[in-house]
Amino acid sequence: MRVQRKHVLAAGVAVVASAVVAVGTGLGFADSAPARASVCQGSVTFSAEGGAPAATSDRFPVGTRLRVTNLDNNRSATVTVTGPSGSCVLLNAAAMELVREPGKNVIRRNVVERLDGGGAAQPGGGVAQPGGGAAQPGAGQPGGGAVSACPGSVTFSAEGGAPAATSDRFPVGTRLRVTNLDNNRSTTVTVTGPSGSCVLLNATAMDQVREPGKNVIRRNVVEVLR
Repeated sequence: MRVQRKHVLAAGVAVVASAVVAVGTGLGFADSAPARASVCQGSVTFSAEGGAPAATSDRFPVGTRLRVTNLDNNRSATVTVTGPSGSCVLLNAAAMELVREPGKNVIRRNVVERLDGGGAAQPGGGVAQPGGGAAQPGAGQPGGGAVSACPGSVTFSAEGGAPAATSDRFPVGTRLRVTNLDNNRSTTVTVTGPSGSCVLLNATAMDQVREPGKNVIRRNVVEVLR
């Protein structure tokens, strides 16, 4: 009888412990809070713009307030959208300094939250989609009046390797030609993965087209070569 009582008592303790864990988890005590939903998917990078912390965007209107958090160091920057760009959110230099880790030009693990009560804008809102007004393969000479598949500025990540790009709207394998209209230099790249920009060049591709000391190409044409 003593052995049976011990077994019954042990089973009772186990049930109570399980109930406590379940209740604690339900209240958010026994586990971490669920990850916040980000309104911008992909990496976050920056332009060389100066001034107070701010951002540009291809899908949020001017005046939208966003909070960008780097999940690798838990540092955040609250910014206001001041104009258009080729990214869901493109930080200026001051905002990037608030959140980045030393020597890194891109934030891969991030959360972007909209603070003004609005929901997430749809990707490509007001921006040309692939095949919908985008440059046709081989249409015109680089920069020769061709319609750009990615309105807005073009910037880059710190990725090395052969010239390449990432994109939030073109599938892996898509070939793009990016032309800097300020110097008429072009680079042809293949999309290798997703990012938070219509086209985000890697460091090698950017070096082929940018002007010295500039981290963003404002006047550009992006053509789909397929």
